[in-house]
Amino acid sequence: MKTSPLQRVEHFVQQFDPALVPLIFPEPMKTSEAAADALGVEVGQIAKSILFRAQDQFAMIVAAGDVRIHAKQIKAVFQGAKGKMASPDEVEAVTGFQVGAVCPFALLQEVPVFVDASLQRFDVVYTAAGIAESLLAVSFRQLLDITGAKVIDAASAE
Repeated sequence: MKTSPLQRVEHFVQQFDPALVPLIFPEPMKTSEAAADALGVEVGQIAKSILFRAQDQFAMIVAAGDVRIHAKQIKAVFQGAKGKMASPDEVEAVTGFQVGAVCPFALLQEVPVFVDASLQRFDVVYTAAGIAESLLAVSFRQLLDITGAKVIDAASAE
């Protein structure tokens, strides 16, 4: 029996903290703004997980919903190679999630994950949990522990 993307996330987070349970909403949330409205929180608390590609390499950057990821940071992630956003088909093949529901963990393929330092300003951030109607509340520390991510300043030109 094939597990759904949501079930994959649920099972994955259980090994870190059994109290981590995705929130399910009646409607899909297609943007960080829609998710923030549904929760009554700041847009920055919605952690967007974006898959980038440079040649045949992939990497994920998880950033606050109110931050634009700077091209220099994408290049740094790929050791100087110019990266671009992965196509929706690539996102689904690598992560197992559809665009708009990408969780930064429980990925189908292992890729390096980078978390934006701007998320540290919040006690709780919300990642997608595999389907567009779901969010998972985690602390910045939990996000790092679960993803094994390196912290970067995604919006910086430095």
